Amino acid sequence: MGRGKIQLKRIENTINRQVTFSKRRNGLLKKAYELSVLCDVEMGLIVFSPRGKLYEFSRPRMQKMLEKYKKCSQESGRSNATEEKDIQYMKREITNMEERIRILESSQRNKLGEGLESFSMKQLIELESQVEKGLSNIRAQKTKALMDQIELLERKCIDLQEVDGWVLTPPTIRLASMQHNEVETQLFMRPPNVQDHLLMKSSF
Repeated sequence: MGRGKIQLKRIENTINRQVTFSKRRNGLLKKAYELSVLCDVEMGLIVFSPRGKLYEFSRPRMQKMLEKYKKCSQESGRSNATEEKDIQYMKREITNMEERIRILESSQRNKLGEGLESFSMKQLIELESQVEKGLSNIRAQKTKALMDQIELLERKCIDLQEVDGWVLTPPTIRLASMQHNEVETQLFMRPPNVQDHLLMKSSF
């Protein structure tokens, strides 16, 4: 039968505890030595007995190992502190970005005419002015884009005339042509007068 699982707890019997300590201490020191040789690693092991006696193994010297450990611990501490500062900074940036997004979304809804119930008259006037200014800029940009397209078409027309030897004058299109002007044509009718009747007789 196999051995049962041993529960790890303090050995109450003093003699048994001392025997177990001696056996396992030697085994631990042996394993540390084997690991340092087989894997070519720096190894440091410190063990104090219940009576305070020191047992150690180190490869290389223990003092050099302790100095290296102290240096690495300090660098690790600085690295952890820097990492913590970076995390706090990123959290603040995320909070700021969320607030900016909220403000922009609210502003967009306001410009669409939503959520204006709590606005004062002054705020409504300011919002109206902003919307009108935005529309003016959009219209100006739209007009510029249209004029650029017209100018491009006129250049293409001139280039075609030069290639084919046309004599036609390229059409000139101006901004006024883009305005919606309605031309009204009226037909006026009046009864003929006496003078018109006499003129018709004399013609015969």
